[in-house]
Amino acid sequence: MTPTADAAPLAPRSVAMLAVAAVAGLTAFAWPLFARLDASSATTATFVFALVLPLVLAVVVAELTSDSLDVKGLAMLGVLAAVGAILRPLGAGSAGMEPIFFLMILGGRVFGPGFGFAQGAITLGASALLTGGVGAWLPYQMIAAGLLGLGAGLLPRRPTGGAEIAMLCGYGLVSAFAFGWLMDFAFWPFGIGPGTQFSFDPDAGPLANLHRFALYNLVTSMGWNLGRALTSIVLIVLLGPGLLHILRRASRRAAWASASRGRVVPPDASGLG
Repeated sequence: MTPTADAAPLAPRSVAMLAVAAVAGLTAFAWPLFARLDASSATTATFVFALVLPLVLAVVVAELTSDSLDVKGLAMLGVLAAVGAILRPLGAGSAGMEPIFFLMILGGRVFGPGFGFAQGAITLGASALLTGGVGAWLPYQMIAAGLLGLGAGLLPRRPTGGAEIAMLCGYGLVSAFAFGWLMDFAFWPFGIGPGTQFSFDPDAGPLANLHRFALYNLVTSMGWNLGRALTSIVLIVLLGPGLLHILRRASRRAAWASASRGRVVPPDASGLG
């Protein structure tokens, strides 16, 4: 079985935009490690990032959808994002059992990193509108989910069958914890106040603050992260093989077009999936 190619090959400009989004997102999460600011300044800086990140997301998603996807590709992106937005309330508030992340992983796996980034960001944005979860945390969630989908699209293309499902389960485990860590870290510097062994210390170095954060995360979020990981793994095992086949069949029939290259690119030249 020949491994599938990306459904939406990315132009160099799209790759550059994805790199900008990734750097901007990681900077928004990790800057407290390298800036000696007090809690009030950290709060201000975090909300500044919350205003800047939507602009970055809008530019990147617009670039990806206009350059790499035709009408059928946009329709597929809309369907997957809508399904994810509908699924999210089913698990929200239930010990981290969120059923949307496995769908982002499968979408990124089949359709490529650009599609995965757009799917993750749009899914979280749409679900927030449905559930009333719009706030300063939403841009961070959208960036983190976009990076999750991007990572799924960058996984090695070679494994197929059971080996592919095992690889996706491993990625589901790692990405579930990574998402939780990123979201906790976004607001941890000012979230619990000073004076405890878990508090952010603006005078400490990056390693010392990472140690404090690890303790904080272990105590407060381990159960949620583990629940998210187990949910993703179970759904990938149960639904992954069938959904991968359906998505790959849909991508072949859609005959995705790459505007940047001026030609139609079949995602699976072998006709297998």
